[in-house]
Amino acid sequence: MAITRVMGLDPGSETTGYGIIDTDGVKHIVVEYGAIRSRAGMTFADKLLNIATRLETIIERVHPEAFAIEETFYAVNVKTAIKLGHVRGAAIVAAARTGITISEYSPLEIKSAIVGYGRAEKHQIQEMVRIILKMKDLPQPHDAADALAVAICHIHHNATLKRYNKSGSH
Repeated sequence: MAITRVMGLDPGSETTGYGIIDTDGVKHIVVEYGAIRSRAGMTFADKLLNIATRLETIIERVHPEAFAIEETFYAVNVKTAIKLGHVRGAAIVAAARTGITISEYSPLEIKSAIVGYGRAEKHQIQEMVRIILKMKDLPQPHDAADALAVAICHIHHNATLKRYNKSGSH
């Protein structure tokens, strides 16, 4: 069976988590994960440029076939939601420039795919990511664990779509 490389992204203006997984649909192997951090004192425009540039560099280096990103969720603070939207936009443009397939998943879809419960907490997601990916330690920071969860969600979603299309149920 062919191996697919999936990159997951948990966008944030201060810390953007990323995770890359190789999968054959059954077995998942962590390639790399981490966080893109903004330096103190950076303007918001510089933070966006930093995120986009670093993502382009990572994508060019690891060559994922798919890019999955968390959708903006409802935020009490409108200013925070707008900033997150800008970060997502910069990340999506960076991925689109490389020509890879881009998919978006809601926090509810991601948590349901990983934990089986849409209101799961951060530590539950981290632990399930560790178990699913057979990692010795919890992936840190939690932004990177969330990004790996986005990638796993994408893998599960695609597997379900393939089964559905194969069955001729459409």
